[in-house]
Amino acid sequence: MAAHGLRLAMLAGVAAALWAKGSGVTFSHDVAPVLYHHCATCHHAGAVAPFPLITYADAARRADLIAAVTANRYMPPWLPAAPRFAGERRLTDAEIALLARWAAAGAPEGDPAETPPAPHFPEGWSLGAPDLEAEIPSPFQVPAEGPDLYRCFSVRLPHHAQHYVRAIEIRPGDPKVVHHALLFQDVTGTARKRDAGSGYDCFGTPGFLPARGLGGWTPGSGAITMLPGIAETLYAEADLVIQVHYHPTGRPETDRTRLALYYTSEKPRRHLIDVGLTSNRIDIPPGARDFRVTDHFTLPVDVDLLGIIPHAHYIARDMLGYAVLPDGTRRTLIHIPDWNFNWQEQYRYSAPIRLPSGTRVEMEFTYDNSEANPRNPNHPPRRVIYGPASTDEMAGLHLQVAPARESELEELDQAIWGKMMRMLGGGVYRQPEK
Repeated sequence: MAAHGLRLAMLAGVAAALWAKGSGVTFSHDVAPVLYHHCATCHHAGAVAPFPLITYADAARRADLIAAVTANRYMPPWLPAAPRFAGERRLTDAEIALLARWAAAGAPEGDPAETPPAPHFPEGWSLGAPDLEAEIPSPFQVPAEGPDLYRCFSVRLPHHAQHYVRAIEIRPGDPKVVHHALLFQDVTGTARKRDAGSGYDCFGTPGFLPARGLGGWTPGSGAITMLPGIAETLYAEADLVIQVHYHPTGRPETDRTRLALYYTSEKPRRHLIDVGLTSNRIDIPPGARDFRVTDHFTLPVDVDLLGIIPHAHYIARDMLGYAVLPDGTRRTLIHIPDWNFNWQEQYRYSAPIRLPSGTRVEMEFTYDNSEANPRNPNHPPRRVIYGPASTDEMAGLHLQVAPARESELEELDQAIWGKMMRMLGGGVYRQPEK
């Protein structure tokens, strides 16, 4: 609290200094460009945020709120402290001070003619009309109470040839009850046999191999666009399978998750592969503030690291992923010092990171199961173990890599498969008490 108060005082000082320099800040000239650039993507009609921030009236009635949530960096939501990623939603100190100054001055509008054109957001899918649009076959009824549900739905497509997928967007029918959703394709016909019309239970894998992943949705995420030269293959006659994790909200809910696929005629020159760092060694005593799990993997080939996806539940606090290069150099791949379950994203690097063969990639996740953790769902704290429920915990750090040489894709795939088999054979681990 003391550090937060000091930050607010510093920003107030910056705002006062700016005020002394010249004319007052206005919505039209100063605030609208900041809101349009950093906030409007979520804060527009029909988007995920609870209210729009497009017009002067939208923003003025919430000027004090905007100043407060930007001063403590609760908004815009951006979790990584390092390194830099593409599409960062991070305000500068000067922008935060500007918003504070505007609110303190009574949120003046200024000359409406100076307001820049408002951003345009297409209705429907964010990337426009898709090549393929589909949804789970029928609305799924989620009960008010009970354990979390992992449900797989087989989506049978019309007769189709092979396609290359350049982008994907998934939209839950009811985001309140959907924890996350993953999209697979099934070339075996297994899912359509198991799904009698309302899906089937499926925690972990969707119940068939190979389970070819196409993408997913987590809170805060949007459309996923593949990098040039890298596209996912949708195989001829494959069924789509959507795995949805439902978390009961205390009242009955109905969901019908939808998806959109966008194709390209460009055959992929390289293929993306997931290097999963994970741990099921999670057994956290109540009150433990620094419970830590780790995992590692040594790359057998040169790769380009393109993106990274962290995942945990409510009581995770600090997430660190790094690479130890063959010469001993250590490079931070992601650091989230204050994890927030409600803002999970797939982060893409501004430029690919080359990791040579022999690089060891490592994960360290720290959990705070104490009463002092404001995001702890249990009061008083209780024992938390690895498991599928939102009130259980998980630890996953997924590195999206492409082999530097396409000919080495199978070697990398086999090494990753071996790692996964060793982990599944290890069982659940209980950390000794210190």
